[in-house]
Amino acid sequence: RVLLSLRNALDQRRLRDENRTLKRAVEVRHQMVGESAALKQVMAAVSRAAPTNATVLITGESGVGKELVAAEIVQHSPRKDAPFVVVDCGAISPNLVESQLFGHMRGAFTGADRDRVGAFEAANGGTIFLDELGELPLGVQVKLLRVLENREIKRVGSPAPIQIDIRVIAATNRDLEEMVAAATFR
Repeated sequence: RVLLSLRNALDQRRLRDENRTLKRAVEVRHQMVGESAALKQVMAAVSRAAPTNATVLITGESGVGKELVAAEIVQHSPRKDAPFVVVDCGAISPNLVESQLFGHMRGAFTGADRDRVGAFEAANGGTIFLDELGELPLGVQVKLLRVLENREIKRVGSPAPIQIDIRVIAATNRDLEEMVAAATFR
C-alpha cells in the first residue's frame, strides 16, 4: 500500500509538472509577436481590455488574427484559468445555432433525447469567444442581447432562465454598423 501510494503521488506530481509545461508551450505558441506600430496599438488595446469584464468586439478582415487577439485578452485577464469557449458562429448550421449556444432540454425538438449544455453555460465563470458574430441569424441575436444585458440564458424548451457569469468577446469581418442600418443585425 505504501509503494502504491508513493507511485500514485509521483505520477500525480509528474502529471502536474507536464501540465504546467504544456500550458506554457501553448501560451508561447499563441503569443503575438512583432514590433510594428499597428501591433503595438493592438497590444495597448489588449492591455486596456484584459483586466476588465467588459464585452469586447474585435473587427478586421479574415485572417488577421482576431482569435489570437481574443486569446491574448483572456490570457491577461482575471479569468485566464477559467473556461475559454470558442464558437465559430459561421460554421454552425442555422437550424442548430440556438441549441449549440444556449443548450436544450430533452424533448425540446426531434432528436433531443437528453438535456444538453450550450456554449454559454459551458463558459460559465470564464469567457466565450463568438467568432464571425455577423453570421448569427436575427432570431438568435435577440437571445444574445438578453445574455449581454442580463447575463442569463434559456435552454431551448425550458421556461426557466439560468444565470451565468461570463465575459463575452466577439469578432467579425463584417461591417456591423452597415448591417444595423440595413436591419440585418441587431
